[in-house]
Amino acid sequence: MKDPRIKQLAELLIKYSCALHPREKVLIEAINAPREIVLELVREARAVGATPLVSLKDDQVIRELALTYDAEDVRFMADSELHILKQADAFISIRAPLNTQEYAGLPGEKLRNILEHYIQPVHFEHRNNHMKWVALRWPTPAMAERASLSTEDFEDLYFDLCLRDYEHMSATMDPLIELLENTDDVRVVSPNGTDISFSVKGIGAHKSDGRNNIPDGEVFTAPVRESVNGRIRFNVPSVYYGVTFEDICLEFHDGKIVNALCRNEQAKLQEILDQDGGARYVGEFAFGLHPGMRKPVRDILFDEKIAGSVHIAPGNAYSVCDNGNRSAIHWDLILMQTPETGGGEVYFDRRLVRKDGCFIPRQLAALNPENLC
Repeated sequence: MKDPRIKQLAELLIKYSCALHPREKVLIEAINAPREIVLELVREARAVGATPLVSLKDDQVIRELALTYDAEDVRFMADSELHILKQADAFISIRAPLNTQEYAGLPGEKLRNILEHYIQPVHFEHRNNHMKWVALRWPTPAMAERASLSTEDFEDLYFDLCLRDYEHMSATMDPLIELLENTDDVRVVSPNGTDISFSVKGIGAHKSDGRNNIPDGEVFTAPVRESVNGRIRFNVPSVYYGVTFEDICLEFHDGKIVNALCRNEQAKLQEILDQDGGARYVGEFAFGLHPGMRKPVRDILFDEKIAGSVHIAPGNAYSVCDNGNRSAIHWDLILMQTPETGGGEVYFDRRLVRKDGCFIPRQLAALNPENLC
C-alpha cells in the first residue's frame, strides 16, 4: 500500500512551494531519493499542466567527481547545469542521505572548488535569485541514526514536520517582520558566554514559510555587515559537508570573525572561514519558529527551524535581505535558548522581545510553539 503522506508532500511542493502554473517547467533534482517521491512529483506537476524534467543523482558519484575535478572541470559542470536551470521556472531538490559522512575527508582544495565554482554561481546567484525553488531531505536510516531515532520514528517525525499549514504559519510571522523592519539594534545574550549585538537597520526581513525549504519556519534578516560585535557560542552540533563541529564559539569585531574556536575540528573550522573574503562576515540572522522542532536532529535544514532558537550564518547574504556580503559559503550555526538548553534573551533596541525561547510582546505571542501548533 502506498504511503498517502508521499502524495501529500508532493502536492505541497508542487502547488504551494513552487506554485506551478500550466506550461511552466520544473527541474526535479533527486539525489539518492526513492522513485516513489519522484513519481508523485512528476504526476502532481503534470496534474497542474506543468512540464517536469528529472535529474537523478547519487552522492557517491558526486563525491567521486569532486575528488577528480579541477577548477575548470567544476566550471564546466556549473555551466552545464546553469544552461538547464535557465530554461526552467522552478527547481525542486530532494536529497536522501544514505551516508551522512559521504563528504567527510574531501580535501580542502576540492571543497573550495565546489563551493566557489559550482555552489556560488549555480545556487547562490542563479537559483536563489531568478527562479522558484524548494529544497528538502528524504528520511533515511542514516538520518534516523544521526537523530538517535528508529527508522520508523524518524519517518513519522519527518512527515509531521513537513506536512504543516504553512499559509497559517506565514500569517503569524507578519508582526515579527514588521517589528524587525522597524528595529535598529539587536542584542542576543545567553548564560553560556554569548553577548553579541548588531544593527539590522535598513536591511529588511523575510519569512521562510514553506516556499524554499520543507520543513520550514523561520524569520530572517541580516546584520549591517560591519556592525557585528561580541561573542556567540552555539550549542547545537553542526554537520557541514560530512564534518561534525561541536561547541563552536565566534568572536566578532566590526563585523568580522576575529577568533573562532570549537571543541573539535579546529583546523577545518579555520579552513572554512578562510574560504574567501566574505566567509568571516555574517550573511543572515534568524529566529527558528517551527512548533514541532524541539531538539536537534543534526541536519541544518531541520535544526535551523528549532522553536526557541536563533541562528547566525557566516557567509553569503540572501538578496531579499542583502547586506552586501558575498561568499561561497552560507553556514547556519544554531543557538537554542530554551530553559532546557540554558535560556537566554533577545533584545530589539534594548526592549526584551524573547526570553528563554518565548516571545514576550503580545503581538508576537502567536509565534510561540503552544500557539502555533
